[in-house]
Amino acid sequence: MIRQLAFDLPAQEAFRRADFFPSAANAEALAAIDHWRDWPGGKLLLIGPGGAGKTHLAHLWAEAAGAQIIAARDLVGADLPALAQSPVAVEDANQIAGDRGAETALFHLHNMLAGQGLMVTANSPPRDWGLSLPDLQSRLQAASIATLAPPDDTLLSAVLVKLFNDRQIAVPPNLISYLVQRMDRSIAAARALVAQLDASALALGRPVTRALAAEVLDLDGAE
Repeated sequence: MIRQLAFDLPAQEAFRRADFFPSAANAEALAAIDHWRDWPGGKLLLIGPGGAGKTHLAHLWAEAAGAQIIAARDLVGADLPALAQSPVAVEDANQIAGDRGAETALFHLHNMLAGQGLMVTANSPPRDWGLSLPDLQSRLQAASIATLAPPDDTLLSAVLVKLFNDRQIAVPPNLISYLVQRMDRSIAAARALVAQLDASALALGRPVTRALAAEVLDLDGAE
């Protein structure tokens, strides 16, 4: 069989409101973003598993609040006074647990912002991170929490349809439900699966069908 060359071109990830699909899994978090001016103390912890939509919501809030976004690991060496001139979203804060320098930087940034707007994203509540700085843990535990649940079938289906449309791939109507029942349940997994199906279809010169999906999922050990 003659195989076509498949180029792994990175897809442009959009963080617009129109690209965020409301569902029961994210309703609480989306409502918190929409009412950000009402956050007690001006701060919010956004908690959810990887691929649930935390980064997308952080970008929506940043646009609404005029906030900057920074990874928690990048706080060390950052110009904190300059950063604190506007609201700030700190992503993946659980990853700095045990890093005294990064924990101290987040502690100082929290105090500098003084109610003007701080979002912190993580995959679990602060009590589970293993923080070494008690003062930071106590301040974060005092923040309101909005939780993102793993995506439900409705959300995964909508995301898959959009991802295929973005790549201009026409798929049979029964493919979406077939994938939803067999794939890992995260937005990140949906992106990876659509990209792999696209690449396989190009390489093999075949359309994206249930048969191709079965082969791809089997290779990943997903069936």
